[in-house]
Amino acid sequence: MSTSPVIKLASGEQIPIELHKVRMVQKLHLKPVEERLEAVKAAGYNSFLMSTRDIFLDMLTDSGTNAMSDLQVSSMLQADDAYAGSQSFDRVKQAVKDVFGKEYFLPVHQGRAAEHVIFQAFVSPGHVVPMNYHFTTTKAHIELPGGKIDEIFTEEGLKVKSTFPFKGNIDIQKLRNLIETHGADKIPFVRMEASTNLIGGQPFSVENMRQVRAVCQQHNIMLLLDASLIGENAYFVKQREAEFKDSSIGEILHTLCGLADLIYFSSRKVSSTRGGGICTNDVRLFDQLKDLVILYEGFLTYGGMSVREIEAMAVGLRETQDETVIGQSPAFIKYLVETLDAQGVPVVTPPGGLGCHVDAGGFLPHVPQTEYPAGALVAAYYIASGVRGMERGTISSVRDEAGNDLLADVELMRLAMPRRVFTLSQVKYAADRLLWLYKNRELVGGLRFEYEPKVLRFFLGRLVPTSDWPERLAAKFRADFGDSL
Repeated sequence: MSTSPVIKLASGEQIPIELHKVRMVQKLHLKPVEERLEAVKAAGYNSFLMSTRDIFLDMLTDSGTNAMSDLQVSSMLQADDAYAGSQSFDRVKQAVKDVFGKEYFLPVHQGRAAEHVIFQAFVSPGHVVPMNYHFTTTKAHIELPGGKIDEIFTEEGLKVKSTFPFKGNIDIQKLRNLIETHGADKIPFVRMEASTNLIGGQPFSVENMRQVRAVCQQHNIMLLLDASLIGENAYFVKQREAEFKDSSIGEILHTLCGLADLIYFSSRKVSSTRGGGICTNDVRLFDQLKDLVILYEGFLTYGGMSVREIEAMAVGLRETQDETVIGQSPAFIKYLVETLDAQGVPVVTPPGGLGCHVDAGGFLPHVPQTEYPAGALVAAYYIASGVRGMERGTISSVRDEAGNDLLADVELMRLAMPRRVFTLSQVKYAADRLLWLYKNRELVGGLRFEYEPKVLRFFLGRLVPTSDWPERLAAKFRADFGDSL
């Protein structure tokens, strides 16, 4: 029987419901629109540079922002404070084995640290890494030692509006063609990301991963799994893949993870605490990586984390097997996506994990990609609501050697949905303000860079509007809402 956190009301409406109670609260701030306008200006129209003192609902990311459970918090009190040989490590190692089915575990301080270690070990100049889609830090870490990525998603992958259940799948024929073109010796591994962050948190199916695994085995290529959102991917497999409709989340996790030679994850996502890890059943892979963990992260039993974080990670990993835990965010995301879609707001469908992704290209068709419509939409939405989203478009891309923007495949505003953080009334507020903005979208203009870092520019870059559109938008909000925030 499914324990998905969605109920049907007597009216017939279906709503997501919180299968937890709130025992601790944190004060939020909903400031007047004039103060929101000044705050986004001061941050250079970059939501990463904003302070939470100016933010009402923080939908920037789910990384490190998920709510920990009472069991996680209490587990931190039993931490064994030792540099080496800590019992806390023994507990997280056992949790990794029970949840992922992997014997050997290397802790690191976060997911991108795992990428750094793995890619330093296995990627060399001239290497090509096939994947279902890249992530920003993944791409940077592969290019650093001289490799390059090749995204081999299916035809459905970049369709904003779709009913295809597994848009994170790899195109098997493209994979075979890539191996034939470059040679298996130039491909250190195939990477599958659960679930594809930059194209809407879209999952892949078990059947697709089985097919990828078969091709990799045929050519003696390692299969690498980014399991940062593996719980949500398993949830979607249970919901959408008929073979697994009666399987437990734990069984699906073992099936998915059993197909991978090497797994890495951000604990900030998968287990709602700090840290990350690398795991495998292949002692040879473990031996290739362990020295780099000691060099870059710390000793093998703490990996740059405090033992308190390790204790909470162990509990959080086990909670990933609980459908009521991992199902809440997808249920809230589905509610928000379907609410907006019903009113004509262009959003990525089907709803994925991680967050609601708004199609900025469809929302602001009058703003050219060279003026960063996704970034402009994030700024405009904050002015209209006090909600902080994240740009996932051309600002998150890079420039070519001639200095021209490499335009993103899709221009998205991501509204992340951290686990067990928001209430349904807050989600309804987020939808209402976005609907208002959609009705007034012609007021929103573009952005241009004022300060642009060379690497991962979306983190620290500062932008300015191409006109006075932010002031006109704020004035329209005040005219429509009066004294209301």
